[in-house]
Amino acid sequence: MSGENVKISKQQADRQIEIMELVRKHNCGRKPKALVETYGCQQNVNDSQRIMGMLEQMGYEITEQRENADVVVFNTCAVRENAEKRVFGNLGALKKLKDERPDMIIAICGCMVQQGEIANRIKKRFAHVDIIFGTFALWKFPELLSEVLEHRERLLDISGSGNIAEGLPFKHEGGAKAFVSVMYGCNNFCSYCIVPYVRGRERSRDKEDILREVRMLSENGVREVMLLGQNVNSYGMGAGEDSFSDLLKSVSEIEGIERIRFMSSHPKDISDKLLETMAENKKICNQLHLPLQSGSDKVLSDMNRRYNIEKYMEIIKKAKSLMPDIALTTDIIVGFPTETDEDFNKTLEVLENVRFDNIFSFIYSKRPGTAASKLKNVASDEEIKERFNRMLEVQTAISYERNKLHEGKTERVLVEGMSKNDPLVLSGRNYANKIVNFKGDESLKDTFADVKITKAKTWVLTGELV
Repeated sequence: MSGENVKISKQQADRQIEIMELVRKHNCGRKPKALVETYGCQQNVNDSQRIMGMLEQMGYEITEQRENADVVVFNTCAVRENAEKRVFGNLGALKKLKDERPDMIIAICGCMVQQGEIANRIKKRFAHVDIIFGTFALWKFPELLSEVLEHRERLLDISGSGNIAEGLPFKHEGGAKAFVSVMYGCNNFCSYCIVPYVRGRERSRDKEDILREVRMLSENGVREVMLLGQNVNSYGMGAGEDSFSDLLKSVSEIEGIERIRFMSSHPKDISDKLLETMAENKKICNQLHLPLQSGSDKVLSDMNRRYNIEKYMEIIKKAKSLMPDIALTTDIIVGFPTETDEDFNKTLEVLENVRFDNIFSFIYSKRPGTAASKLKNVASDEEIKERFNRMLEVQTAISYERNKLHEGKTERVLVEGMSKNDPLVLSGRNYANKIVNFKGDESLKDTFADVKITKAKTWVLTGELV
């Protein structure tokens, strides 16, 4: 039930903390290293930060090199087949390392292994994997690791119902930016999506626990937070008329926090109050990620999205009327089994009408266990690829056009560091979450800078420090 908050007991949390201390004592005098590799969404990144926090509490130094890691953890994604293939490939590559260093501990966790059949397949095919644990058992990681260290026996734990764990450590790596999960799970059961099966039903964190975490991040130099949930609009549903809008307001009142973003939003739950709160509060970025998935009412119905294009366009119209400079992004699935050419052309019509700043587009990936996996494709793979390329061509032109609107404006940029492509250029993001590159000193990292936008490209903006 959305809004229901079932925490692990204080005894359970205290037990994990005791185990972390025991492992730390076991590691005393040594400097073991641990690697956590993350696949998938921001929610997985946030989970990985909790795993790294627990590892540090147990005396491990975080490394980015597999070759010198004593513990390797893969935190996996189940949303698309390609992510699973990458994980299997990387697991296979670890066997040689494990043969050379038998004491290395390999763990795999996350959404992919919460599916029982995949967890069992890993157990059978990859004998060098020591720990397999699902999303519901993440908080028990110290206990699982301790058991393997002591007894050297393989463990599999995909049990549990998704209780919320508070009070356990986490490692913040993002400089002035941070992700904060406000809820877990999903009640929507879109026909193509595996998330409700691997993340469970919606559970909202207590507001005070969230605010406590944001205050701590602010004290550690964080200036921008992104609030995360599979459907943030339903945060605390049942606890108040519009709990998420109230939460945004409370977060904005925390000293030191200067920017707030959130994702993802489900169109069926967007309220006027939320849009009004965004427009009224200067700390909440005028940026909205609103997944569309398809421009066809028929396909939306087949996807079990529970809104139509008329409803979607009403939200867009309201958002633009309140925030004329709003940056809009979306998700699009191309090649859903029932999508015809006519359906796809309706998606292109929506892109042309809305003028999204950017889209995150994917070719449909069949997920076993979902309702859509039983449907037969009405289009061939070649037709689907052609549609996908046609859509990218349309959106590329729109994204460039939208970026051109920033030219000549002076915008506040949160500097993330030196550009990966040019060590003399700084890179950051403006309110619209667009990359802005400009020349400046590295000392500006993790601060806000005023930058005049001088040139727009399709995916980045270039500017001069004011």
